[in-house]
Amino acid sequence: MVCLPLELKIMMNKIIQFSLAFGIASLTIILIFDWFIMPTYVRQDKTLIVTDITGKSLNRALIELETEGYKGVVYDTVYTADVAPQTVVDQYPIAGAKVKPGRTIRLKISKPEKMIIVPNLVGQSRRSAELSLQQIGLRVDTVYTEFNPDYPKGTVAWQFPKSGDHIKKGLGMQITVSQGLPPDFFQVPQLFGLSMKKAKESLTFARLKIGKISYKQNEDLVPYTVLDQSIAPGTVLDQAAQVDLVVSILDLQDIFDKLSKDK
Repeated sequence: MVCLPLELKIMMNKIIQFSLAFGIASLTIILIFDWFIMPTYVRQDKTLIVTDITGKSLNRALIELETEGYKGVVYDTVYTADVAPQTVVDQYPIAGAKVKPGRTIRLKISKPEKMIIVPNLVGQSRRSAELSLQQIGLRVDTVYTEFNPDYPKGTVAWQFPKSGDHIKKGLGMQITVSQGLPPDFFQVPQLFGLSMKKAKESLTFARLKIGKISYKQNEDLVPYTVLDQSIAPGTVLDQAAQVDLVVSILDLQDIFDKLSKDK
């Protein structure tokens, strides 16, 4: 039997111990990789099919997503009357898409339609009325025209719905646009409080004439101020006419003095 030197035996024992330790360490690393690292990697690469949750209430959709390993968040809203409020109308990723577990699913939900307060359009020009409605999400749906002595030509004389009503955004309104005075018609102006000179000018502008003038003593007003008129202001006539006036004076003697001067 060959006897090995002591130094060689010690070296061989060290090599055996090193090999054994290396083998144990390698086996441990393999087991860790096989039991822990690989399963984790495989789970990370796992995909799921996104569920279709459109048409469901928001609460139900969130519960279903959480149950299946997703996270649902609301990212947008749409105002509509086609579905009940708080209903999912769209989702991203879309139904059927492949995603990893834990993916956030963004939801678009419905809200009740906004109600718009109808503005007052009467007295505005047609163009101004249309712009006012456009700015708040409404529009002119129907336009009628009529002769109307109370509103200048081209202005809105009537509207429906009326001012202050609430209607849905996007709906149309009906308006009537004035064509002004009817042809060959005459409208009596307001003369009360005007001087005789101003009253004559107003009647001339309206293509009417001054009729009989009566005088009434009144110390509170400037002399020759119109106190009354024979035809009510705003009256529309189909032919020219004379309008009688009642005019103020300070003293009846003024009338005689004036008549004397006129002679």
